[in-house]
Amino acid sequence: MTTLSTLNKFKKDGVKFTCLTCYDAMFARMMDNAQIDTILIGDSLGMVVQGHDSTLPVSVDDMAYHTANIARSNKHALILADLPFMSYVTLPDAVANSRKLMQAGAHVIKIEGGSELCDLVKTLAQAGT
Repeated sequence: MTTLSTLNKFKKDGVKFTCLTCYDAMFARMMDNAQIDTILIGDSLGMVVQGHDSTLPVSVDDMAYHTANIARSNKHALILADLPFMSYVTLPDAVANSRKLMQAGAHVIKIEGGSELCDLVKTLAQAGT
């Protein structure tokens, strides 16, 4: 099983690792068989799976659903899941929504932003998300 410690060792040793985006159980099984190191469940599923023009309509429930499907079909990869747009504006929202994705099977939560998120990232890291 790939862990954050595994990735840190890879970085230290200059070893490259694999990361692919996945949205469903069938592809997660194929990635598991191929020993892909990390799988990202991206909010891009809004366009790829749901047919939207952008990622904006994707909900935390959508992300949790896809994360759970992938987690059930994966034994090897570290699973990263996006928190979708506007789902981490407040600290309580960020913690609750991170919990939801981790309970669905994510090992790591991905958020997008800049230095304005430093306190949020620190709080989530201390909480174990």
